[in-house]
Amino acid sequence: MKWNRFTLKTKTEAEDAVICTLADVGIEGVEIEDKKPLTEEDKAQMFVDIMPEGPADDGIAYLNFYLDEDADKEDILKKVYAALDELKEYMDIGDATIEESQTEDKDWINNWKQYFHQFYVDDILIVPSWEEVKAEDQDKMILHIDPGTAFGTGMHETTQLVIRQLKKYVTFDTEMLDVGTGSGILGIVALKLGAKHVLGTDLDPCAVPAVAENKEANHIKDETFDMMIGNIIDDKEVQDKAGYEKYDIVTANILADVLVPLTPVVVHQMKKGAYYITSGILDVKEDVVKQAVEAAGLTVVEITHQGEWVAITARKDS
Repeated sequence: MKWNRFTLKTKTEAEDAVICTLADVGIEGVEIEDKKPLTEEDKAQMFVDIMPEGPADDGIAYLNFYLDEDADKEDILKKVYAALDELKEYMDIGDATIEESQTEDKDWINNWKQYFHQFYVDDILIVPSWEEVKAEDQDKMILHIDPGTAFGTGMHETTQLVIRQLKKYVTFDTEMLDVGTGSGILGIVALKLGAKHVLGTDLDPCAVPAVAENKEANHIKDETFDMMIGNIIDDKEVQDKAGYEKYDIVTANILADVLVPLTPVVVHQMKKGAYYITSGILDVKEDVVKQAVEAAGLTVVEITHQGEWVAITARKDS
């Protein structure tokens, strides 16, 4: 099958908003071409500490999306342009021009699915939407998670490290704060383990629909998992909305360089006796994060490893 490729020219600072706008009209799987250097938040999502120098950012981004030959492209493009016009009222998205070309015979939307199959994290089975649960697995704890625009499928060692800690510390009274929630996988695991309520925070607006979709796929009651967009490290409004001395568990599966400034802030959201479960830490950064945790007044109770990654679990004693 041949595919029509559409390349939308925009500004690098607007690409996240444009991608979310495309998703709102049903277009997913967008490719990004830009020269924008990675931010610390980007590195946190990718678990990359060091990147080579790239070309200077020219402020331009090209977003590619694909429609098959049978799609009503005129109707879809009409919706895209209307959505972009609406977005232009709120921000500068640059030219927002779209050029059309044609790909070779490749299923650009679905080929990647061959690389993601159901798998276990200990006794928890994680299944993508295009695979069936086997009869012998029906009695297992099952998570339905699809890879998407927000990070977190459970395949990465750092996510697995946090899941194992949640199995130890979640109770039926648990109020949990998940910083950098991404796909919502950690919050969903906690709720399936019996937690009472989860609040997720993230910098990426695409996390909101990703969490909503995964909540629905896993039959999670809407009122048990709330989402908030914003930076809890330096945004007082986010801190206030999250609340203080409120949470039994705080999880943060983020790059070590983000955990260091996060820890002395988020400790104020924790109840006395609460657990702080961190991961996304390369083994070479273990001591740096451990020192930050202890400097914030927390007691380290356990350090676990998987491959080159580390999870540090600490408790707030006072």
